[in-house]
Amino acid sequence: MTTMLSHERYCSEILDQTGLLCSALGEGTDVSVTVPTCPEWTLGHLLMHVGQAHRMATGLVRGRVMEFVPPSTAGQVVPVPGPGDPSADDLPGLTAWLAEGAEALVAVLREAGTDSPVWTFSEDQRSAFWARRMAHETLMHRADALGAVGVPFTADAELAADCVDEWLEILTFPAAVAFKPRLKELPGPGRTLHLHATDTPAELNAEWLIDLTGDGVAWRRAHEKAAVAVRGPMTDVLSVLFRRLPADTDRIEVLGDRELLDFWLERAVF
Repeated sequence: MTTMLSHERYCSEILDQTGLLCSALGEGTDVSVTVPTCPEWTLGHLLMHVGQAHRMATGLVRGRVMEFVPPSTAGQVVPVPGPGDPSADDLPGLTAWLAEGAEALVAVLREAGTDSPVWTFSEDQRSAFWARRMAHETLMHRADALGAVGVPFTADAELAADCVDEWLEILTFPAAVAFKPRLKELPGPGRTLHLHATDTPAELNAEWLIDLTGDGVAWRRAHEKAAVAVRGPMTDVLSVLFRRLPADTDRIEVLGDRELLDFWLERAVF
């Protein structure tokens, strides 16, 4: 069962994760470097993507938009705030623009509260969805940015565990399967995965059983035997799940059917 964090916690995390992202980019950081975990983007493109995501969510929540058609450019990078690919000289403007967007989003979310009606790609058509989604969007793209500049990524255990919950929930959405048809390939006999964070307090219950033996993706927080298990620190388990860290890293332990883990990681991706 999912235990979501508070609305205010998500709002605070949007600001905190944005701040941590920006502060990791020191003076002279080359924003033209390729982001290893998003090789189609430069670091500058990544920053623009995050800022655009914040602004999209702001517009949806502020306008109480209930019918949303994603633009034909969804997923592409529209250069902001200036034309062309960003250069090193653009970094101060980009980080200021990014912080401004995060602050505007949080102001709108705090005013809206948890229950304002708004379009989402889930069954939960409330503003609460976007607070959670943008907190984790910012968290994981902070991991991408830090990887691009060679800075180690760490995440608060409670936030990271909730990020795992949210990702597994998204994989159960009908809209997710429609968007990524390869998710239909996941179910099959004997396909179960166990995730186990080894450095968290017992009360966090940071263990998951992913069950693919039915018609789709099912999951629960549980300590149960599975065909393959991934064990390691919470940040590293999260990073492997999101393909920000290779599964063959020595920072985690893989027990059991490694081919099933690779099969999952190749398909459970957006």
